[in-house]
Amino acid sequence: MRISLSTLPPEQIETEALVVIGFDKDSPHGGLSWECTRRVNQAAGGWLEEVCRSGEFTGKAYETLTLHRPPGLKARRLVAVGGGNSARFTSLELRRAVGAAVRSLRSRSLTDLAVALEGGPEQARAAVEGAVLGDYEPDHYKSEPKNGRPIERLTLAAPADARLEAAAEQARIIAESQNYARDLVREPANRMTPPLLAERARELAAEGGLECDVLDRGRMSQLGMGALLGVAQGSTEPPALIVLRYQPAEPAPGGACLGLIGKAVTFDSGGISIKPSEGMDKMKFDMAGGAAVMGALRALARLKPAVPVTGLIPAVENMPGGRAQRPGDIVRTLSGKTVEVLNTDAEGRLILADTFTYAQRLGCTHLVDAATLTGAIVVALGHVYAGAFGSRQALLDRVLAAARAAGEKLWPMPLDDDYKEPLKSAFADLPNVGNRWGGAVTAAMFLKEFADPLPWVHLDIAGTAWLEESKPYLAKGPTGAPLGTLVQLVLDWS
Repeated sequence: MRISLSTLPPEQIETEALVVIGFDKDSPHGGLSWECTRRVNQAAGGWLEEVCRSGEFTGKAYETLTLHRPPGLKARRLVAVGGGNSARFTSLELRRAVGAAVRSLRSRSLTDLAVALEGGPEQARAAVEGAVLGDYEPDHYKSEPKNGRPIERLTLAAPADARLEAAAEQARIIAESQNYARDLVREPANRMTPPLLAERARELAAEGGLECDVLDRGRMSQLGMGALLGVAQGSTEPPALIVLRYQPAEPAPGGACLGLIGKAVTFDSGGISIKPSEGMDKMKFDMAGGAAVMGALRALARLKPAVPVTGLIPAVENMPGGRAQRPGDIVRTLSGKTVEVLNTDAEGRLILADTFTYAQRLGCTHLVDAATLTGAIVVALGHVYAGAFGSRQALLDRVLAAARAAGEKLWPMPLDDDYKEPLKSAFADLPNVGNRWGGAVTAAMFLKEFADPLPWVHLDIAGTAWLEESKPYLAKGPTGAPLGTLVQLVLDWS
């Protein structure tokens, strides 16, 4: 998608479709709360005002209405998209509104559009991210894709502001990197095995100037990564621990090195504790955390912040083969602690445990992991918020602030020592599961055993990494979350 800025009045821009934001009747000035929208309405002979008054356009969030050959405009179509109540209209809502407009227009095979904005870098960033993310379709394997044509050109019509170009470019890089992550997650398990994911990482590193190291089964065995290898032993596909490093030319003072860790189970059958067959096809998305970390490193390599970042992606396939680990097996982790495997479907915490220890050995000073870890977090928060657990309030606050700036929803969860009570084993240092209560919290408590003593935040994205049904602004399937939060955290840090 080619993105450009224009300081021309919106009504003077030549495009297939000019998009304006309209609001509901309870907003200040009614549906025409924005000055740029009022200006377009005046040029179009009051059309927007008329359809708002008649109720044909209510301004409800993501509603769209099109006027063909609008008088007084050089655009061939005028498209009004609903923003809801303007008093509650945030950058997140603008991103979604533009995404809804893009998806509506691309379904009609329109490839050129302009968006009228009030101005400011936050609006420019939101509009670009909404357009790029909304333009994505996971239909790579369809012989004849039926969801129209991709948008080729986006024009932002906004008052002159020297900050807009940089904001739009940053947004393009982040959104395209999020789509890169979505591309990885959408791949079926037969086309995205751990070795293939490692090959993608090598290509990413060569393209972006990153350092890349891939630990194979032999190196992991020499190091003593018994937990990670235990998960992988049931599959004929070999495991891989992918390490991507971004090193700034001039690191910021302070000596911080952020470790971003992403769970990448390329297919999760549950192992011997096998999952129900219904919905198992979606278990290709159990590598969404790893994909988000790879996408974040892609973005950081282009944005060049002043903080060194190490991305670690443990990649395995969890299968019930003849050599698969059994409930009751005991494994020794890289840290030296032993774990009794009571449930082989609680495999993500095992591969992360060894990865946390390795990240510390590589010199990381702060850890943030993203993992589709538990169904329990979906029970608690649904598909709206991801759960955020932190061992240090200061780091948790930074991650939550980054999420707000990126337009992603995280909800802080408890991590009290009382939740450690269920993690007791008569035969090993700890079990890999507790009782049925508070499963997302006890999973985080397990991880904390291996993250300590470093400041650490765990993002359980099981409910937000995949859309069961399409939204007006986003296609069904992988979302790429929480890539925006991870990138924003690093940018804010620097």
